[in-house]
Amino acid sequence: MCPASAAQQAVNVRPQPSEDASGSARRYGVTTSGLTAVLAVSGVLTYGYFVLASHSLSADDYGALVVLWSAVFIVVSVVFRPVELLLSRAIAEREARDESSAAALRIAGTIQLVLGLAFVVVALAFRGPIEDGLLDGRDTLYVFMLGSVLAYGAAFYGRGMLAGQRRFRLFSVLLLLDSLSRLAFAVVVTLGIVDGIDVIALGILVGPLVSLSVIPYALARTAPPEPALTGGRGAPSTAEFTLSHGAAFAAALFVALLSEQVLLTTGPLFVRDTEGTAAAGVMFNILIVARAPVLLFQAIAATLLPHLSRLRSTGGESHDEAFHLSVRLTLAVVAGFAALVVVAVAAVGPQVMEIAFGAASDYDRVGLIWVAGGMGFYLAAATLNQAALARGQARRAALCWIGAAVAFVLWNLAVPLDALRTVEVGFAAAAALLCAGLGVLYLRGPSLSQDELVAGSPQELEATLATADESL
Repeated sequence: MCPASAAQQAVNVRPQPSEDASGSARRYGVTTSGLTAVLAVSGVLTYGYFVLASHSLSADDYGALVVLWSAVFIVVSVVFRPVELLLSRAIAEREARDESSAAALRIAGTIQLVLGLAFVVVALAFRGPIEDGLLDGRDTLYVFMLGSVLAYGAAFYGRGMLAGQRRFRLFSVLLLLDSLSRLAFAVVVTLGIVDGIDVIALGILVGPLVSLSVIPYALARTAPPEPALTGGRGAPSTAEFTLSHGAAFAAALFVALLSEQVLLTTGPLFVRDTEGTAAAGVMFNILIVARAPVLLFQAIAATLLPHLSRLRSTGGESHDEAFHLSVRLTLAVVAGFAALVVVAVAAVGPQVMEIAFGAASDYDRVGLIWVAGGMGFYLAAATLNQAALARGQARRAALCWIGAAVAFVLWNLAVPLDALRTVEVGFAAAAALLCAGLGVLYLRGPSLSQDELVAGSPQELEATLATADESL
């Protein structure tokens, strides 16, 4: 079959929908609300971990803990989260078509294993610079970093599997086990049972290992049946799920997620380079205003991508409407939440930060407002990014992320303001730039009900690429 015919079939062979847009969006909203509540608890537990750590450790030790956490999550989010999203999207689309997800699980697992081995090789090869330059010569923290990255790699694979299967109760248990286990190590140090940064840092490794106890249970039981989006099942796959397709999609996500981590986690590293480890800890605390809501957004992301992917794979005017309604609903929630956070930090932000992390450091009200505003733009951009992934626009979305990340890095290298303010303003501006780019991509995206393609046209090429992406 020629490419034009394959693309035409991918667009034209659609079942008639039986569920209206409001019903589909409402079910998505209910699921998201429940998972958001769980993520809120998980976020509070993570926040509590750092609050207890900040009161139990010296400024330098706390700064080292922050650097360890930042390094682990930069690596994990960039290297392993693409596989989580790959699995989530692939399983959701295959279940919508009543197809087996075995190939998706196997190929995603192969990619994850190769990435894990590659990380170990690189980490061992550069042990000296990592241990001495990044972790202040603390060999125990290096071991914890190595183990934590691999443990979270396995946990992210499990998250992708559970999200794609819509098994969000088990997804919630996995997240809570991680947060509770990590918090326990900070609690025993705070109570004086044991002491030292090594004990608190061990929680970063133990958390994901404990959360993996959910996976054998998930594999031993089949997911409960859920109502389909259509009266019948969707169109058959137009391409086989292959390692090359999976790797291509994961590579595009790798670029986007690397850029994401540049925006979210490198701020303390820029500050550490010019102001020292203790100042890096302060910057980390300030950016929690953005990172805590981003953690909550994982609940939305975990449900939004498979939800939009199912709508994309079944098509039709009703599902086209449901697709856009779901995106608009999420953007409205994000805007309302961001406005509340901005008002809250403007009113009592410095006081809350001093209560939580101690009065030894000053927390500027204007800086907190910059970060809170940037958080709103970032969450809106993350919503639009999920829509782009569901439409098979991962490559073009990655370009938006790269542009924002490069702008953020160049701004911080220039240091036009004091170190902390440079990061705060840079984060807000880069998030706004990212949101604008992904907004343009969303508005120019194809309709799910598009039913005519001209052979050889740019639209036909995009449909062919999307078909390859959607066959993941």
